[in-house]
Amino acid sequence: MSEVLSFAAHSDFHPAANRSSMPLDVRSLTFEAGGTPILNNVDVNLETDRLTVLLGPNGAGKSVLLKLIHGLLPPTSGTVLWNGQPLSRQIRQQQALVFQKPVLLRRSVAANLKFALGLRRVSDRAERLAEALADADLQHLAKRPARVLSGGEQQRLALARALILRPKVLMLDEPTANLDPASTLLIEQAIGRVRRKGVKVILITHDLHQARRLAEEVVFLHAGKVTEHTPAELFFNNPQSSAAKSYLAGDLLI
Repeated sequence: MSEVLSFAAHSDFHPAANRSSMPLDVRSLTFEAGGTPILNNVDVNLETDRLTVLLGPNGAGKSVLLKLIHGLLPPTSGTVLWNGQPLSRQIRQQQALVFQKPVLLRRSVAANLKFALGLRRVSDRAERLAEALADADLQHLAKRPARVLSGGEQQRLALARALILRPKVLMLDEPTANLDPASTLLIEQAIGRVRRKGVKVILITHDLHQARRLAEEVVFLHAGKVTEHTPAELFFNNPQSSAAKSYLAGDLLI
């Protein structure tokens, strides 16, 4: 019997009441690298606009799953459906993905943001640029070369660049890893602003304190499989799978 625990088991959770404009349906998703399975027959459905945190030990397949649902990797088998449709250029244009180590252009802060704006037909460029700089608290650094920013400033710029095109879905792969507490707070505040604007957020983190602060629902992966998909409060207070219990207890999982 599968250890996966889903929302359907909880009468106090009503996904239909808060349906996402970009619901995600992953069916039998498998990914192999060199014959080694990384993800194995994964099924997960994200219908709501809740902030989803992907948790699990190193090697569980979290980053690979994020790349698959964004279309950066082709699956070995299985399907990824956004709003009932397979991945396409139009769907990917409604998403943004920010990595742990941001890739920035050898240009100024403002020029990095202008480059993103140039990828689409946007009429209100000046307004969006000013808004992005303000949201990331980078106004005073607009003319500074992006490559000389601190780690936290670079991550805020990467986040601002991802959001300047106003995606419906924002995916974050450990955006605060190795950042100091002050920088982490600024990133989390930015995520909060994004959520209030109605953007769906899917976040990978290894920081359980951060997960407790931000998560509204948790998808827990272990050994390439989803073992739990539950509201965050239930996951942290009463995990059902043995792997999740060990993970939250600080045990080493292999």
